[in-house]
Amino acid sequence: MSARAARSVIAALAAGALALIVLELALGATSYGRPHLADPCTASPGPAAGGAQGQVQRFARATLDGAACELHTTREQLVLSFVPGLHTARIRWDRQTIDRALKAGVARAAHATAGNGVAGDVLAFALRNLFAPSVEWFLRQAQ
Repeated sequence: MSARAARSVIAALAAGALALIVLELALGATSYGRPHLADPCTASPGPAAGGAQGQVQRFARATLDGAACELHTTREQLVLSFVPGLHTARIRWDRQTIDRALKAGVARAAHATAGNGVAGDVLAFALRNLFAPSVEWFLRQAQ
């Protein structure tokens, strides 16, 4: 192979490598691996999964979204703040703030499940009195 042919091959390989790099950057390589955290105040409960398990998951997500929105944080940061072993964040809310956020989360989840009418209000009241005390007990144990 002549020196001229070798230079042509090297130039073609360099141009191909450069084209691949430009293509990857155009497709979003700079943001790969970064989490895209949803705003809990505007997030939807997600697609309806089948059965009771799917409804429980939607309800739990809506509750976390409502509580995180009330606390002005993300759902992920809220959950991680209650796990002291991770050393990511300490619980930085007092008991009254947590109670208020939990009630807001349960109300949001109830209305997302049953609607904004009387059925949503009744479900929110029932769940606030049945569900919230058990979550409060869990949070006290985590501290």
